[in-house]
Amino acid sequence: MPISSNTRAGTVTAKKPSAPGGAAGEVGGVDETALSDDVLTAADSTPVSDPNYMTSLARGLAVIQAFSQQRRSLSISQISQKTGIPRAAVRRCLHTLNQLGFVAAEDGRNFALRPRILSLGHPYLASAPLGRAAQPVLRHISNTLNESSSIAILDGDEILYIARASTSRIMTIDLDIGSRLPATCTSMGRVLLSQLDSAEIARHLAQAKLIQYTATTLITPEALLQELHKVREQGYAVIDQELEIGLRSIAVPIIDTSGHTMAAINVGIHAARASVQEMTQRFLPVLKEAAEELALLAK
Repeated sequence: MPISSNTRAGTVTAKKPSAPGGAAGEVGGVDETALSDDVLTAADSTPVSDPNYMTSLARGLAVIQAFSQQRRSLSISQISQKTGIPRAAVRRCLHTLNQLGFVAAEDGRNFALRPRILSLGHPYLASAPLGRAAQPVLRHISNTLNESSSIAILDGDEILYIARASTSRIMTIDLDIGSRLPATCTSMGRVLLSQLDSAEIARHLAQAKLIQYTATTLITPEALLQELHKVREQGYAVIDQELEIGLRSIAVPIIDTSGHTMAAINVGIHAARASVQEMTQRFLPVLKEAAEELALLAK
């Protein structure tokens, strides 16, 4: 279905642009906490009339989600503040997770995730046909272009990385399988959003937190709808320093033989390494070929 240009999302608030340049050694001045600090705080918000809703399970999952690459160690009070869950409940969640081997507190106060936490996501990633087939293809892209390449799926208002071949660190945060980024200002996110119908796009834009990461970030529903029209028509998306100063990326959808969009594949680079025009001329054909191959391999 075509994207409706009349779709309007609700009121959106945005942060002020972060100062360009960032800290020494960073690609840009993006606020790292803005990329990963949003935790589901609705653990206690489901109406009590739902007899099947397990508040304790929701709280435990929210506690796990409170940890991130930027906040690897957290105290009970910090988790309580971040999730909105009472400290006593957070303490019980952490005690249970500690007993099960998912978290630990070396100093008895600050908790961190343990490697066993990976077992929660591994069955999904290991069973995904696309994830299994993607790695050799991504390595070929990286070897051909000498740039990092990734595959992601849409998960709520974010993209979830399910495969990646990295040649260098191109962002101020490390990206790997399981990493998440905002869908609205990433090339893979826009490709995936552009494949949705009008109602789904409206719902995504109404719920998304449109944050001004850089001076060029699109933060209004109207601007994003116009861009999604363009992405859908041309079959690819380019992000030019909207998520982080100095970062460019280009992505295409991976569409199976039945016309279903399974995921998106991209190449991300330092802006100094190639212009947008060069990316569309040199990178785009390689990505399209890879997407067609993966559509066949992921059956």
